[in-house]
Amino acid sequence: MSGITHLVENEKIPRFVRVKQYFPHNELSEEEIKDVIAENFSKKEFKDKIKAGQRICITSGSRGVSNIVVITKAVVDEVKKLGAEPFVIPAMGSHGGATAQGQKGILEGYGITEETVGCPIISSMETVKIGRAEEIDVDVQIDKNAYEADGIIVINRIKAHTGFKGKYESGLMKMMTVGLGKQAGAYVAHSAGDDAMPERLFYIGSEIIKKANILMGIGLMENAFDKTYKIAFLQPNDIPSEEPALLNEAKAAMGKIFLEGCDVLILEKIGKNYSGGGMDPNVVGRSRLPIGIKSERMGIFELSEESHGNATGMGRADVATMKFFRQISFDDTYPNAVTDHDSSVYKIPLIAENEKECIQTSMAICLNMDKNNPKIIILKNSLEIEDILISESLIPEAKQREQLTIIGEPFELEFDKDGNLITQI
Repeated sequence: MSGITHLVENEKIPRFVRVKQYFPHNELSEEEIKDVIAENFSKKEFKDKIKAGQRICITSGSRGVSNIVVITKAVVDEVKKLGAEPFVIPAMGSHGGATAQGQKGILEGYGITEETVGCPIISSMETVKIGRAEEIDVDVQIDKNAYEADGIIVINRIKAHTGFKGKYESGLMKMMTVGLGKQAGAYVAHSAGDDAMPERLFYIGSEIIKKANILMGIGLMENAFDKTYKIAFLQPNDIPSEEPALLNEAKAAMGKIFLEGCDVLILEKIGKNYSGGGMDPNVVGRSRLPIGIKSERMGIFELSEESHGNATGMGRADVATMKFFRQISFDDTYPNAVTDHDSSVYKIPLIAENEKECIQTSMAICLNMDKNNPKIIILKNSLEIEDILISESLIPEAKQREQLTIIGEPFELEFDKDGNLITQI
């Protein structure tokens, strides 16, 4: 029992129904992915860039990118076929506690090891100054091992960012600026705040293209199920001009919640494997930007194992569980706050004893909720949103959405003796 149990235990949790959201399935199979990569490496404009005996650096980021092991290994294999010697580096700014071992550990958590991808993984936080972006008056630096290689292949998913909007968000320009820049480069990129990030990605990324031996950019596109549906190979000089169109395409393919809003939004899990922000505001809202579903309050149950204690994004929530609190590693979370020049999404929510109390507390602190007809949505996380739970009062709206199908009849949520949710989404 917590200090707020007696204040919220009489909050009546409504009945729920299961809902299926429909999105197009256009994802590529693993074999199709390998074929696309092999086909592009066979093109003269790409294969002629790599010579036998060269050491080629391949970037790997810190997000839960679909098929990342298959994609990385396929690129490694193609580089080997050309007689070169590939190696992978973690390119993830300050993630992993801003330590070399922590970043290598994140890659291992995603299944990227020397055994699975077939080449060395070299992790270091040391950077080299390679130029200066005069337009914004900052030095440009990249990973020392990448700089000393004979060429760099930049791989990243192109998608909407969780904290800023512009021509460049998450993608190849960000991978070069923030990923290759390590903590030092990421700190500089973020030093003017989120609103300045698209411009900074352009100027810093463009300087990296000029001064570092970038061989190609490989942009990964994911559908609403966060599965790879397209792989775009870009010449280095084409990245700044072509990435914005790919970003717009990626935004159109994103998943969303097909409801106007709710009183309480519950996420069973958040974590860096779901989004750089722990939860994707493009889906769940709770952002200074007009994106995602609107909710008055948000509760979170757990931190994903894959997040390695990094609780970035918890500050978007109003309530969390004691289990979540105990999963937090401040050593892995706070380096992101310093690098981002921001504390807002790193603040600790109210802590409830268990998952039932988390829901009840979220309801109790609502200002505008109809207590007899609360509108509540429960998600597994911000990625897996095909199947969701909605409270009874949202059924009329759901019936009007052609993308939604209600499955079965309303039911009461079930909790175990410790107050944790048994009901599966």
